[in-house]
Order: sequence, then structure tokens, then C-alpha cells
Amino acid sequence: MIAARILIVEDDRIVARDIQHQLSRMGHVVVGMSASGEDAVRQACSQQPDLVLMDIRLEGEMDGIEAARRIRDAHRIPIVFLTAYANDEVVHRASLTEPFGYLLKPFEEPQMRTVIQMALYKHASDTKLRLSERRYAATLASIRDGVILSNRDGLVDFMNRAAETMTGWTAAEAAGQPLSAVFVAVDEETLEPLEDFSAVVLRSGDFAPPERQSRLLPRGGGEPAGIVVEERCSAIIDDRNEPVGSILVFRDLTQRRRIAEALRTAQADLAHIGRLTMMGELAAAVAHEVNQPLMAIVTNAGTCLQHLSQPQPDLDKTRVVVERIVRDAQRAGDVVRSIRALARRTPADPGWVDISALVADTLELVRAELRRARVTVETDLQAEPPWVHGDRVQLQQLVLNLVMNAIEAMSAEDLPERRLRIVTGSADGWFRVRVEDSGPGLGDTDVDAIFRALYTTKPDGLGMGLSISRSIVELHGGRLTATPGASGGSVFEFVLPVSPGGK
Repeated sequence: MIAARILIVEDDRIVARDIQHQLSRMGHVVVGMSASGEDAVRQACSQQPDLVLMDIRLEGEMDGIEAARRIRDAHRIPIVFLTAYANDEVVHRASLTEPFGYLLKPFEEPQMRTVIQMALYKHASDTKLRLSERRYAATLASIRDGVILSNRDGLVDFMNRAAETMTGWTAAEAAGQPLSAVFVAVDEETLEPLEDFSAVVLRSGDFAPPERQSRLLPRGGGEPAGIVVEERCSAIIDDRNEPVGSILVFRDLTQRRRIAEALRTAQADLAHIGRLTMMGELAAAVAHEVNQPLMAIVTNAGTCLQHLSQPQPDLDKTRVVVERIVRDAQRAGDVVRSIRALARRTPADPGWVDISALVADTLELVRAELRRARVTVETDLQAEPPWVHGDRVQLQQLVLNLVMNAIEAMSAEDLPERRLRIVTGSADGWFRVRVEDSGPGLGDTDVDAIFRALYTTKPDGLGMGLSISRSIVELHGGRLTATPGASGGSVFEFVLPVSPGGK
């Protein structure tokens, strides 16, 4: 049994005392007794009882029905009427106050116990239901999608704030109006009127029919062209599996479409920037790689002019210089073709390459640079196969870039020695090339950063040599790494897969 705090409103003091004794025997607490409607309203406000037993006929100008109405409106306290008058007019007036029960005088204690318990249980259930409804209303009010609830006749019962904003109707104005008048939907493209989505649901009985996109025309024409929305509608089903209403949920797609359009624009801009960056990197790569043979051409051309300016030119020496010019020009062309192939991620002219012999040839090409930089060269080259399958020009670019990088690293005047050591060898199916220098080393440099395009620590550098080198190695299935040297300087090493049987 539920024990409750009860207010007794009864103008017959003997009856009131008897009711008080009965309630005490049941385990209830009587918080007050009143003989008039006005006093009953005051005590209900001050005592906040769990239940009021209210006589309909009371002393004073306010009867029990009016007192019950005021208590209900102000405090939602359940009322049980006590009356000896149960004619139709009294019952009708009393019913308008939504009482929780009636006790017809005279009544017995078991009858009163049953009515009180039923009233308390019903009030507890109603309280839970109202709390659930408040939570439900607060939840719907807080979401950004518009929500409209309609009954089985298609009339609006509820709409949240987002729905008010998008439709131009307030919830109070829309209540009881046909949904088709509040939510005016037309075809997004043709602007032809669309059938009310909830009507489709109620007719078909589908719990969750397909969603649709439409154009909502707000009340008052705030948006002449309307707003594009995504509609979803579900039927509300009762215990007999019959549709008793519908819930329409709709979302404004304007912002989403703006974001999508901004994303497409950003992606197009990014792709354009990527193409420009690639073009810039390619141009820098060409400038970097072609610079060395062009400088050789200029130097040899100057030498050739010196020979020809003599009174009796030495044609044999001039011919040798011209041949070097032709060779360097061909090498420049090979470099350009190689870079184009590298940009396409394919070897330009694949074949079998003796890497040790290629290292020796490359050192011969840069002999003048090594001499000018006063660099001592040490080599330990594996003379016999295995061979590497790849593009000879690209692989020569790789070695040349690493050698020139080492020469530039040892350009400081205060270095005690300038030593370049190149070692080649093979093991476990890989051919290894190790390039060591005696420069200042890597220090705190980010090792991954030095292989990025356009990254450089040199004032006049382009930052492409090591980036191109790594691209060439990876194109040939190998790896390129950089580590500090054991006794200073830096070590660049690359490995390439080899053919176990040679050519």
C-alpha cells in the first residue's frame, strides 16, 4: 500500500473526524482539514499534500469543484471527490476538473482504501507520463531537424523550434491545422505541388517509407524559391497495429549543399595547386639535373674558342673538345628524357646495368669538380656481377646526385679534410652502394625532410637532388637512406634488387 499525506476538505466536522481516523488506521498522514474552498486552496498551497479528499458542497462562495479546479491548475495535486449528490450536472462539472475518483456518501473504509490507492497509483503513473513527455518534447526541441507530429486526420499536434523556423509557423498557430497547409512541399526542380508525405504513410501503413527531397515553401514567402529539404516520415502505430498518426522529420539541405560545393571547389583548387607544384618540381628537377652538363658544354665551348683563336689552331685538340661538347649535349638530352620518364613513374630505357662500372664512369664525369673542390676519392667497387635491371641514365643521375651532394657538403673552407668514399657490394639478392663524405654531417636535420622536393639547406640550392634520387631508387624497387657517419660526415646508401645470374 502507498502511504500518503492527505488533505481533508469537508464542512461536516463529525464526518471529517471520522475520515481522519480511518485514514490514520490505513497508515496515511492527514496534513490538514478544511471546511471551505478558499481555505482548501490555501492549505493545498502551503502543505503540498499527495492527495485531497474534497467534498463538493462546502461552506462559503467557492464549492468543492471550483476549489478542485484551482488546486489542479496550480499544483497538479490529485483530487478525490466526496459527495452525496451524484446527479448528471454535478458529475459533469466535477469531470471537467479531471478528478482521480469519487466516493459516494456514506462509504465504508474498504471502499475508501481502494479509491485512494487507485488515485495514488494513477497520479504516480500520470507523473511519470508527464515527465516522459517533457523529456520527449525537450529532446525534439533541441535537435536541429524539423519535427512535426500529426494525428490520424492529418492535423498537426506538435512541432519543434526547428520546424517553426523553417515553415514560418509557430507551434500554437499550427496546432490543429492540416499538415499540408503548414508544410507546403513542391518538386525541387519543377516546383509542382507534392502530395503530403504523411498522407502517403497513413495510406500505405509503411513504418519507414523511402525518404525524399523536396522544396519547402515557408509561410509568408520569406524564401521565394523555398528551401531544399530532405523529408523522412514514419507512421505512429497503436497497440492494434493501426496507424494513429505520423511523424515528419525534415532537414534543411542548404548548408550541406554549400559545404559540398565549397568542398568541390577546394578539391579543384587543391588539384590545380598540385599540378602547379608538380610542374614546379619538374622544372626544378630539369634545372637541377641539366645544369651540370650545360656548364660542361659552356666550359668546353670556351676552351674550343681559345684553341680556334690561336694563329695556328690545334685541330686535333679542338676536335676532342668538340666531341666532349657533343657528349655533354647528348647527356643533357638523356637527362631530360629520364626526368620525363621519372615523372611518369616508368624507366625510360630499361636494361642490365653494371653499377660498379657506372660509379666509375660517373666519377670520371665529375673529375674536374672533384679536383676544384680538392676532394680525395676512395673507392671499393665490386668488379663482377650481379647486375641491376633498370634505366642506365636514371641510375647514373642517382649516383651523380649523391656525389655532387657530398662535394657540396664538403665545401666549407675550414674542413681539415675532404674525403669521398664509395663502396659497392652485393648480398642476399640486393646490390648496395654506399657514399660517405667527411663534411659536417646531418646534425639535427630531419632525415625524412631532406628527401622532400624543394627542401634545401643551401642558400643557392633547389632542393631537388635528393628528392629525385629517392624517386629513382623507389622506381627501381630499392631503398635510399641517410645516416650520420661513424667518425663524422654523412652516409647515403641505396640498395637495389639484383639478378642472381647476372645478365
